[in-house]
Order: sequence, then structure tokens, then C-alpha cells
Amino acid sequence: MVNTTATVESFPVGSVQDVLAALQDPVRLEMVRRLANAGAAQRCGVLYDTINKSTATHHLKTLREAGLTERIVDEGQVYARLRRDEVDAALPGLLDSVIAAANRAHPD
Repeated sequence: MVNTTATVESFPVGSVQDVLAALQDPVRLEMVRRLANAGAAQRCGVLYDTINKSTATHHLKTLREAGLTERIVDEGQVYARLRRDEVDAALPGLLDSVIAAANRAHPD
């Protein structure tokens, strides 16, 4: 998927308040849950199915600005990647706890 000409956009991991604020929205929490369960960057379109593209773009931007995800553009395709290592370094255990709770609430 990602080659050397891909562009990557990310922000530093925010404070615990910024990260929790980004995750408090059910749509954004579901996007993060899907990314975590996939274990790799995903095309943005697979992260949502109940909202329109412009709303999804807003939610993905909020996650990116909180430092939870990064945006990768590769040959015209847009991907999102969960920045698990970076978030874990800044806020140890937070992401694992939130994702585990989200998985319990939404078993596949």
C-alpha cells in the first residue's frame, strides 16, 4: 500500500483531555476500533458506513488533530493509520483500555 512517494500527515499526540474528547464521539470511537482491530492502515471509506463522506472527513480530521491517527495519501488513495505506538508512549494503557471497552460493547 504505502510507497516512498506517499504523503503522511500527522500531529503530536494531544493531552489526555484532547484524546478523550476525540474518542467521546461514538462515530470516532468506532473508527478507532476498526483501525485497531485491522492492525494496519485502512482506506478511509471502510471506517464508516452510516455517515456521509464530508462528515467522515470531519471525524477523521478530529482524530488526526488529537494525534490518534495519521492520514496517508498514496497514489490518489487516502488511508488512515492508528498511531498506537505513539499514543501508548504518550498515554500508556489508555488506548488499549478504550479499545477493549469498545470491542466489548460492539462484538463483531
